Amino acid sequence: MKSFIDLHETFDGQPARIGVLLNGVDVGRGREELYRDQVPELLGSLAEQTRIESIRASSAIEGVEVEPDRAERIAGERSARFRNRNEKEFAGYRDAIDELMRADALEQPSVPLMLHLHRRLYQHTGGRGGYLKTDDNLITRRDERGRREVIFKPPPWQETEALVAELFARYGDASDRGAAPPLVLLSALVVDLLAIHPVADGNGRVARLLTTHELLRLDYGVARYVSVEQQIYESRNSYYEALGEAQHCWHEAEHQIWPWTEYLLRVLDEAYTLFEARVAAARSMEGMTKQQRVRRHVLGSGVGQFRLRDLRKALPGISDQTFRIVLGELKQEGKVEPRGSGPGAIWVLLDRSDD
Repeated sequence: MKSFIDLHETFDGQPARIGVLLNGVDVGRGREELYRDQVPELLGSLAEQTRIESIRASSAIEGVEVEPDRAERIAGERSARFRNRNEKEFAGYRDAIDELMRADALEQPSVPLMLHLHRRLYQHTGGRGGYLKTDDNLITRRDERGRREVIFKPPPWQETEALVAELFARYGDASDRGAAPPLVLLSALVVDLLAIHPVADGNGRVARLLTTHELLRLDYGVARYVSVEQQIYESRNSYYEALGEAQHCWHEAEHQIWPWTEYLLRVLDEAYTLFEARVAAARSMEGMTKQQRVRRHVLGSGVGQFRLRDLRKALPGISDQTFRIVLGELKQEGKVEPRGSGPGAIWVLLDRSDD
């Protein structure tokens, strides 16, 4: 809400680097529109592959970890039984993101929409989803000694209802007036929403769902084909640092949104770069089985060493079991060898020729 009180104070003086990033993202969006017309079936396949990655990554940012094989099963089978609370929360994010991705039309964000998404997150846990907080909460982190320290204190819970209502109203008005580029306004919305911290738990996931909602509503469809959540997970230290910088002096409305705006735009710019690479790779692998695609990637990517997580990122939608089968075959052929053991093992390419 604080970012939208004085629009000139917040949005005037936009740094030049923000303009450069905005231009890069819009160029990527233009290319995406061309691919929609040229290879719609291929994009549909990419969207399904990206779905699991997004659900898993956004949950993992908040410490909700689910084993890769279980994640794939829960994402694909709505009848799957849950083993623990993490899997229930994972399924809640699955339901929320699926609803956004499948919607024919998306409404402008509002308090009811925010609470609806929050309700979806916790519908399998029996938790209190879909309600504003009724106690004060704090944004904390652990220091080097493992002690928890407060890094931001949101407004008192009694003010939450009025603050979020005003935030969405002001955001909608600023959007209608074109007070700033849409992605800049979106970045300000996220800064304010996370500063208010409107629900007891799940604030980060709700903010990321609303970010996806707005990207799709504003026709930045890259969120369908590349997991923005995964990009955030891999840069989560920068994520928290940029957000903390942008919220400094937020209570006094003397904060600067630009650190967070720059972070978000860089994530989107990188997402569009990865999107184009995935389209090119998918085109070159059409007609191949999943095992053939893994083999082609390992031997032909030009990467001399990699981890299992690198394969997951490059080839979303392929199970860890398939990766292990192919790596086992390549190891027997003397083409790769592992350094270390377990999920963190580094695989080294010994022979880049294929038969």
